[in-house]
Amino acid sequence: MSALIDGIRRNKFAVFGRAGMDMFADPQGTKAENAGMFRADLGGSSANICAGLCKLGGQSALVTSVSNDCVGRFCTNKLQHYGVDTQYLKVLDGEYRISLAVYESVLEDFQNCIYRNNAVDFQVTNEDVDRVNYSEFGALITAGTVFAAEPSRGSTFRAFENARKVGMPVIFDVDYRPYSWPSPAVAAEVLSRAGEESDLIVGNDEEFGFMAGGIEKGMDKARELAQRPGRMVIYKMGQSGAVTFFEGQEIRTGIYPVTAVKPNGAGDSFMAGLLAGIAEGRPLKEAVLRGSACASIVVSQPGCAPAMPTTAQLDAFLATHPGPTEA
Repeated sequence: MSALIDGIRRNKFAVFGRAGMDMFADPQGTKAENAGMFRADLGGSSANICAGLCKLGGQSALVTSVSNDCVGRFCTNKLQHYGVDTQYLKVLDGEYRISLAVYESVLEDFQNCIYRNNAVDFQVTNEDVDRVNYSEFGALITAGTVFAAEPSRGSTFRAFENARKVGMPVIFDVDYRPYSWPSPAVAAEVLSRAGEESDLIVGNDEEFGFMAGGIEKGMDKARELAQRPGRMVIYKMGQSGAVTFFEGQEIRTGIYPVTAVKPNGAGDSFMAGLLAGIAEGRPLKEAVLRGSACASIVVSQPGCAPAMPTTAQLDAFLATHPGPTEA
């Protein structure tokens, strides 16, 4: 068994990256600008992954900074509600603010307005990541947003080093958000470095294409990254499914068609479902398909963290759905 699979099977993850508040227009189908009411819940890619893992029976701890205000406390309370370990949250005073996403459950001209001014999650330092007891966890997970600014960029690369010292695999969700970065050139360089230092890389065709310098080169970039022994690469293609590269295999998988109400949250739920499937000892293709099913469940409901399925909900979905598309 590879070190990556062994680490995931411990089913306990240290997750680096942001938590945020999501506000989504209510009821479903209401455009945000016309809303008389919004629902609030936990959001932010890394926090969503944490919540998804806990709902699927795993353990996760989020390593980040939160603002010392009512919104920071709201997000901390929601993390604890979903069972996420919050011992590595640092609470910061001053003008730093936790992220806010305002969106809607409407596919046509979908809008997601994200507030990232003075984002508190970028303030994670070397001291913060050195506090983590890496040997307690089976794997480290990060989403790409942490690399968009200092000091969290440098501190997360330091966390990678700390993980390697104890033989802990690194899982990287590329999660490229152009609005967070100073320039595309910086993003391509830094995200490529993070990919080179990771043991499992998950990204979509646009993200691999971006790292490779052109969308038509994305698949070749994924293949090239997967040539390192023990590394897994998952290349997602939206409606066309995914290709998983691991130990010389190319596993093609489809998607579970649903009536979507929004596009966001799918990638975070995919990651949680994939890792939970591997942790349960399922064959790799089945684990990828369970991740795809989780993504479908989340896009078919309002919200992100609250829409993440439990194991029972995932099993019920799979039992009643006609099955994935042909790869």
